[in-house]
Amino acid sequence: MEELLPLVYTDLRQRARRYMRRERAGHTLQPTALVHEAFLKLVKERDANWQNRGHFLAIASKAMRRILVDHARTHGRAKRGGGQVVEQLGDEALAVDSDRVDLVALDVALTRLAERDPQQGRVVELRYFGGLSIEETAEALGVSPATVKREWAMARSWLFAELGGRV
Repeated sequence: MEELLPLVYTDLRQRARRYMRRERAGHTLQPTALVHEAFLKLVKERDANWQNRGHFLAIASKAMRRILVDHARTHGRAKRGGGQVVEQLGDEALAVDSDRVDLVALDVALTRLAERDPQQGRVVELRYFGGLSIEETAEALGVSPATVKREWAMARSWLFAELGGRV
């Protein structure tokens, strides 16, 4: 972990900063805190055998997703009708209309997607929560970029329908 941290810290912080820009104004969780919390979760995984940078980023993406969803639930946004905003899922994004979708709703939908198609769930998690590019996602999953593009397109369509066309 001591060797890995300097190699990926800047990259993870940039990804967290990009993600947090999509959050509502006044969000209490800052990018640095998100990265630090993710690292604390990863340090606890003593048996972790990260195969490469992409594999580590995939696990870090999952940790950041859990932190953000837990934060959203803790602050009760789902009960108050939202406030957690999903603006886009990357450059090949789910287009967002004027209605806002909260992160808890996205997490529930993503969990259902992963039950239906685990690879599509991982693609969305890596692209959206991890900020990985098509190529980085392909490397992390051990598939071709064409496969990632196809799975990304299908997952976006499914999530659009699952979230009632609000995304």
